[in-house]
Amino acid sequence: MIAFVFPGQGAQFTGMGKELYNANPIAKSLFDKANNILGFNITEIMFSGSAEELKQTKVTQPAVFIHSVVTALAQDSIQPQMVAGHSLGEFSALVANQTLSFEDALKLVYKRAMAMQRACKINPSSMAAILVLDDTKVEEVCASITEEIVVAANYNCPGQLVISGSLKGIDIACEKLKAAGAKRAMPLQVGGAFHSPLMEPAREELAAAIQATAFSTPVCPIYQNVTALSSTDVTVIKKNLVDQLTAPVRWTQLVQNMVKDGGQKFAECGPGKVLQGLVKKIAPQAEVLSL
Repeated sequence: MIAFVFPGQGAQFTGMGKELYNANPIAKSLFDKANNILGFNITEIMFSGSAEELKQTKVTQPAVFIHSVVTALAQDSIQPQMVAGHSLGEFSALVANQTLSFEDALKLVYKRAMAMQRACKINPSSMAAILVLDDTKVEEVCASITEEIVVAANYNCPGQLVISGSLKGIDIACEKLKAAGAKRAMPLQVGGAFHSPLMEPAREELAAAIQATAFSTPVCPIYQNVTALSSTDVTVIKKNLVDQLTAPVRWTQLVQNMVKDGGQKFAECGPGKVLQGLVKKIAPQAEVLSL
């Protein structure tokens, strides 16, 4: 079976989507539509903006979403039999399996980005990548820090886990994790503690927007971040999409479940090749490619 996988924030780069825009009329019409929906010229920032401009959450999230979805929709040579997205990528995946329209998903992505930006201002916070330490050990260390908020946020692949929390919590955790044997504990250049309880204000905002949006029955299952399980039930999909903001991304488990259910070929749609690298580390027997 072929799976389409969609990247999250961090995959952006200047010039993203430009080739597609110039070469494909379907892509061009979707990019133009995106500018109208957002009310500003995001394609201009994607094609020629500075790294600094692209780093703003309100630009990054819609930009990665647009590039990813356009990549999937502008080709008709292969269709997915299962889909998944890393964090923000879950919205792209839901357009690919026809649960959400491009327009509605883009509006939700923008609302999510703005809500997350506001939550970051309320609670200055960050994330850090922890390399080569057992997941359970990372969880233990995070749980032992009771005076600050710090949690496991992204289970990316064996030996790579991202933690999320208050600025002080991240500092304390990095020191403790290095002492516990982590090869590296690197603070990440992100605007806040995504996938942690500190995103609760954003979760509440997004919940209202998701409930007010039309969801259709998907044409193939989506494997969701929160549970790592497949779903075609719209009620379940909505709940998991809301919970995702404050819950960890279980990418390792999710890919394992896709492989167990027959996923053999993983096509990454959108900027970069990060997910292909993670898939190969989780399931070395899987075939990976860029769309």
